[in-house]
Amino acid sequence: MRKNILAPSILAADFNHLQQDIQQTVEAGAEYLHIDVMDGMFVPSISFGMPVIQSIRKTTDCFFDVHLMIEQPERYIEEFVKCGADSVTVHAEATKHLHRVMQQIKACGVKAGVALNPSTPLSVLDYVLEETDMILLMTVNPGFGGQKYIPQMTGKIRTLRQKLIERGLETDIQVDGGVNADTIREVLGAGANICVAGSAVFGTQTAEKTREFVKIMNEYTAYE
Repeated sequence: MRKNILAPSILAADFNHLQQDIQQTVEAGAEYLHIDVMDGMFVPSISFGMPVIQSIRKTTDCFFDVHLMIEQPERYIEEFVKCGADSVTVHAEATKHLHRVMQQIKACGVKAGVALNPSTPLSVLDYVLEETDMILLMTVNPGFGGQKYIPQMTGKIRTLRQKLIERGLETDIQVDGGVNADTIREVLGAGANICVAGSAVFGTQTAEKTREFVKIMNEYTAYE
């Protein structure tokens, strides 16, 4: 049975006291830390890279869920793993050799994930489903935090879970974008089991908000 997991996105944390924010959310029950890496090309924004991840790795043994929103991610996978990534997710739209990249990630000894933007059809996954540990469905257009959840993505989550069931796969489905106390039940009910939350967790009362999300997720049995 898959487990429901909260993955707070550190992009929404306060970098003036990043270590404190991370400590609060992890101690309150977050099992993953979602780390968005942006290059200013695949998405408009630029975030942080390997040195920041390497520095954070020294402060926590939490699972590092690294999401590469960069062009040609295959160039940097080994380096991100060396910096402490426990999983690496690449966008199907960002590489011409998705199957090869999945194998490359797994060869590094970490979990391999594929991300899809809202407008990308699920059919692009057909030939890599068996190679993938996690599928990340973007539920907002990527690049900026604080956007509202796109309601049409609920059907996409549900369709993907059914596709996985038909293939006999227990692959994790992660959702990223607009996840808050109002939408989390909707995505869990549709079949997601890993939820990325940024501004809905970090800020004031980080620990309390984390506990609230974890409680909701624990109330749901992971989709079977």
